[in-house]
Amino acid sequence: MYRTLAWLALGAFAIGSEGLMIAGILPRIAEDLSVPVAHAGHLVTIFALAYAIGSPLIAVATARWERRVLLITAMAVFVLANLAAAFATGFFGLAVSRVVLALSAGTFMPAAFAYAATAVEPTKRGRALSFVYTGMTLALVIGVPLGTAVAAHLGWRATFIMVAVLSLVVLAGVALKLPAVSGPPAPGLAERFAVARRADVLQVIGLTVLVLAGAFGVYTFIGAYLEAALGASPEAVAGFLILAGLAGAAGNTLGGHAADRWNHRRFLTLVLVMLSLAFALLPVIPLVLPGLAGWFAAGLALALWGLFGWAFPAMQQVRLLAIDSRLASVLIALNASAVYLGTAAGSAVGALVIERYSVQAVGWVGAGIEVVALIFMLATTYRPQGQKIGAAPAVAAPSEAAE
Repeated sequence: MYRTLAWLALGAFAIGSEGLMIAGILPRIAEDLSVPVAHAGHLVTIFALAYAIGSPLIAVATARWERRVLLITAMAVFVLANLAAAFATGFFGLAVSRVVLALSAGTFMPAAFAYAATAVEPTKRGRALSFVYTGMTLALVIGVPLGTAVAAHLGWRATFIMVAVLSLVVLAGVALKLPAVSGPPAPGLAERFAVARRADVLQVIGLTVLVLAGAFGVYTFIGAYLEAALGASPEAVAGFLILAGLAGAAGNTLGGHAADRWNHRRFLTLVLVMLSLAFALLPVIPLVLPGLAGWFAAGLALALWGLFGWAFPAMQQVRLLAIDSRLASVLIALNASAVYLGTAAGSAVGALVIERYSVQAVGWVGAGIEVVALIFMLATTYRPQGQKIGAAPAVAAPSEAAE
């Protein structure tokens, strides 16, 4: 199983690296294309909106495609879009490339999860899906800081070439090593809209939008913040991102454990409080903590973001599956769209704040949105209709754990 799915995990690594590394190389792009950093930040907004809107529509349009064929097509387009981004002569060309990158990524990732779920027996599906998602986690730990370091020495265009080469390897592996599989067609657009109108679903994905908006209001401009607030070099920025990535990997494990065994509402309260504190620390650092103390505090803030921010996704997926596990594919797809809607909103608000104030102020944006997310979560009355997936009855009853 793992030898086969390794190609999908590698594809997730390539897509995650391209999608997340933009934060580390944003100052280089802005400088080379002669645009303000806030303007360059719209590249994240554009990508996120294209993914959030395009992914469900493409899923419906390609519902009858065999998954392996869809994976090959999506990865081929992803390779070409990375090359187009690398050789873009202006901001508009790069923005168009980012739209195509988002659409191809939004096609590959759902198809990869669908392939993994149908390629193994039901008792191994959880491990198969987790294995594929490991590629996204490794992108945070390895791909993002590596891309930042490459951009510092070879230019930001080299990072897209690097991802294009890796994606070409993935394309060959998927084409040559993955057998064809058959599975049920994806739910139609009408069914997706019907599910999305349910109050319990809206409560969960609404929280996803808010939490991601707060996170990406900060993360999109983290490279620019570190350079402006601390005087960090691009190599130092890469080091900070490695720290955040390692914390994120630990957070991903923590979130999975918490989703199975801890009270959901209490854990989410902890997550949102810690994210609010981490983001609020960032604008204070340049004012009261000069020198090495400021660097240590910034590292602590990024570590807290990585640990608690990446503990959030697993919890949300389990909360959605607890609503109705029969609608798993639709619910997880809706949550993915919510993730990118939040990303788009957060990066857009962050860009607006930078234009009117300064890049150091993005921490207040993130902290403020996370406080709103906490209030929203405490004010809603989430109640799963089904049993909590993977619950540990000896620790908590399903209804208690969901709270």
